[in-house]
Amino acid sequence: MRVSKFKKKIQIIYAEKQLGNERHRVVRQFKGFLMAILRAILIIGLSYVILGPLIGIIANSFFSNSDKYSPIIYLIPQNPTLERYRIALLRMDYWNVMRNMLIYVAGLTVIQLFICSMVGYGFARYTFPFKKLLFACVVIMIVIPSHTVMLPLFTTFREFNPFGLVGLFNDGESINLLGGGSAIAGGVLPMFIMTLFGCGLRAGLYIYIFNQFFRALPKEIEEAAEIDGAGTFYTYMFIMMPNAKPSIITVTIFSIVWQYNDTFFTRLFNINDNIALSKQITSLWANVENIDRVMDRSIIQLYVNAGIVLVIIPVIVLYVLLQKQFIEGVERSGIVG
Repeated sequence: MRVSKFKKKIQIIYAEKQLGNERHRVVRQFKGFLMAILRAILIIGLSYVILGPLIGIIANSFFSNSDKYSPIIYLIPQNPTLERYRIALLRMDYWNVMRNMLIYVAGLTVIQLFICSMVGYGFARYTFPFKKLLFACVVIMIVIPSHTVMLPLFTTFREFNPFGLVGLFNDGESINLLGGGSAIAGGVLPMFIMTLFGCGLRAGLYIYIFNQFFRALPKEIEEAAEIDGAGTFYTYMFIMMPNAKPSIITVTIFSIVWQYNDTFFTRLFNINDNIALSKQITSLWANVENIDRVMDRSIIQLYVNAGIVLVIIPVIVLYVLLQKQFIEGVERSGIVG
């Protein structure tokens, strides 16, 4: 009798435990289901916020006049036309400006890769006076908005005469490096000067990325190179840089996209319109209105939409081609950590 009661008690305890496990499993599944719904809502919401306007711009760029004023047409045009793109290509001088823009962006990107990687490598591997203070300045470059130093930059490059050296060769006069009537090299020299001295567009972030990546590499690599007789520059250029491919890809994509889309420094330094594609968008409205005699503001907006699509196509192509390498580079370059 006692044995049978003991067995029944064990069976009851086992059944209660099984019931508890089942309840926990159901609760976990329910929580997982709720989290999946929440993720779906967030992804759909973010996709709508980000892609909604873009889809609308692309769709409207194919609208004809009748499609624009038809109350039954929303995204898919009934009479699609490429006229908006033809006019936008012509009025923006798209191919010539794009060529100049790519040369300008490529030059800045190459300089940023070299300078920022060298500075990041120095911070990661060497000890020198005021190292922490200088790295704090790099962090400040990341967090301080560019608008904060807008006036000093404008004044510096409008009357460019560092330490009075320019005046020695120019009868004591400073020179104006900004674009405009007395433009030198189309007003792009300020960007190249800033980039050469490691304070160009987003340079602080690029230095931080390289610094984090080089710190993660084992020092045995450099020690082996030193034993083999390699100098400091040789070790940096031919041993460390090939190992920094993820960071190089990340910084390259960031630099190209941000330089390509930059409007702040383009306007601040008044870079010529035949170099800055972003400035062509702002003048497209006036060109269509004055040259093509289109007075309807709604129709003019269709031409502007086509111009916007033409501007963002190179960026989309770049991300599509380098998507895998970019994601791997971000994961390995120390941005998250």
